[in-house]
Amino acid sequence: MKRIGLLGGSFNPAHLGHRKLSLHAVRALGLDEVWWLVSPGNPLKDKAGMAPFKARMASAQRMARHAPIRVSDIEKRIKTRYTADTIRKLPRLFPRHRFIWLMGADNLAQFHKWERWRDIAEQVPIAVIARPGYDREAHASPAMGWLRRAVRPAGQAKNWTRWRLPALVLLRFRPDPTSATSLRAADPAWHRRYAGARQSVTLMGEATASSPQQIRTDKLQP
Repeated sequence: MKRIGLLGGSFNPAHLGHRKLSLHAVRALGLDEVWWLVSPGNPLKDKAGMAPFKARMASAQRMARHAPIRVSDIEKRIKTRYTADTIRKLPRLFPRHRFIWLMGADNLAQFHKWERWRDIAEQVPIAVIARPGYDREAHASPAMGWLRRAVRPAGQAKNWTRWRLPALVLLRFRPDPTSATSLRAADPAWHRRYAGARQSVTLMGEATASSPQQIRTDKLQP
């Protein structure tokens, strides 16, 4: 059984903050890998300023080098628009894996706006990583109000595969202040550097053979 952390996002672009958050999660949660699920389109984000999917994938691949991080376009391939649908399908595609959802405190602050957010919390444990300036808003959020009784001690974070759902753990480490917003402001045309990039990573792992429409993940290894 592999222990996998899932970090979804636009990665517009991917940056050091994503990498440091992921590596901290690997250590704190005892993960084998973190999978970066590059979203074809985030329903909560304005399409204006969103770089092409290929460029966002390429920036994520570059930032994930030499780390236990895999970059995936699985949401594009299985045609899921919402995280709740992705979370529902992943265990069927990867029955030998256990998943935990990773998010920054900024996402917890708006988690109640996500499509079927309670379904997500009832399907996978959630690890929230502190982000500067968002802690107070996150703790006061409607989602946190609903999840407060589900909070588990950080000292037991590596036991997440045994938790009864819903379950949430709050992790703290010295976060990187880098943000995609500031990077885009400094270099609005950043995606042009990846115009000729070759996409080399798609789905990961093995799929079940029970369905005649199975996704051939065995041929799509990174």
